[in-house]
Amino acid sequence: MFNVYLSIGGNLGDRLSNLKTCIELINARAGQVKLRSSIYETKAWGNEQQPDFLNMALMISTECSPGALLKQLQSIEKDLGRERLTHWGARTIDIDILFYGDEVIKTEVLTVPHPLLQDRMFVLKPLKEICPKFVHPILKKSVEVIYRECNDTLPVMKLNESL
Repeated sequence: MFNVYLSIGGNLGDRLSNLKTCIELINARAGQVKLRSSIYETKAWGNEQQPDFLNMALMISTECSPGALLKQLQSIEKDLGRERLTHWGARTIDIDILFYGDEVIKTEVLTVPHPLLQDRMFVLKPLKEICPKFVHPILKKSVEVIYRECNDTLPVMKLNESL
């Protein structure tokens, strides 16, 4: 079993319902959800001319290999209406593998740890909530330290909603 950290989010449709269904599908198809962060709302990152996102971080326990996990997660995205039309575009759901244990993976289709996580406050704030002491296997810094060093000024607001 591997502990895997994921970032999930979306900005189209019923955002809360999409997160809830996404978590249910991950639990059924990819691995058991062990930890989940609060829900956070942010402006879009990278392509700002779109609706605000809701984001969360999850830790799952899985037996899937990294490639098999990626395929399962992409299948869940597709089943929830994800269309890949524009880079950093609006979407019903997005699921990113942030960490796969302490593995470093670089293939044509998957890079883990996620190469931009240290630059994205909307990823780091929920991730810090569930695993502040986890050490990034390349940067050799804890999530908490990476969060404190992040230069992203995009506001990340914790919602009072729960799933």
